[in-house]
Amino acid sequence: MHRRRRTALVLSAAIAAAPLLAACGNDAHPGAAAVVGGQRITVAQLQSRVDEVRSAQRSAVADETQYQQAITRTGTLTRDTLHQMVLDRVLDRAARDSGVTVSAREVQDMRTGLEQQAGGSKQLETAWLQQYGVPPKRLDENLRLQIEAQKLAAALHADTSQPAFWKALSTASGELHVDLNPRYGAWDVQKGGVEAKTPWLRNVSTVAAQQAA
Repeated sequence: MHRRRRTALVLSAAIAAAPLLAACGNDAHPGAAAVVGGQRITVAQLQSRVDEVRSAQRSAVADETQYQQAITRTGTLTRDTLHQMVLDRVLDRAARDSGVTVSAREVQDMRTGLEQQAGGSKQLETAWLQQYGVPPKRLDENLRLQIEAQKLAAALHADTSQPAFWKALSTASGELHVDLNPRYGAWDVQKGGVEAKTPWLRNVSTVAAQQAA
């Protein structure tokens, strides 16, 4: 086994300032981790998503020590997962508002290209799990969101680091009236994107998995 370093073009580390929209949770929605567009993300749904990641992490390592190290590295997994789930819905709304759609063929083409760069399907799945907390069963869904973000940016004649893109997300966030349970923090569309370490905050035409066998 050896390690090959791959170069990925990332967005500017200093994301351009964008209108920030915060929404504090309250007790009006018992059992909800968040409410987005009138739809609840329940605590049980959130825990199920976290369990998916933990199960994938456990399967990806050889022993308990390595698993505990993985847990330590992702100590804010529950909060980050919820922020990602909310951010994904905000992105979907912003994309629909701009007439952006993504086909299954586009997702498959992107996955094929990334697998070639990573050295195979397993290597790509492992890299996405380790870098972004995306379990293998959610990989295609995540790649669709990456493409969606890039197509939205293109429709706005911008890229995902520029104010026009974040303004569109802020507008969509406002339309959805995001309400986060206070135990998971306050919702801020731009901060949520950074904290969730979402893969679509990268150039999807060049991003590659950084670990390969």
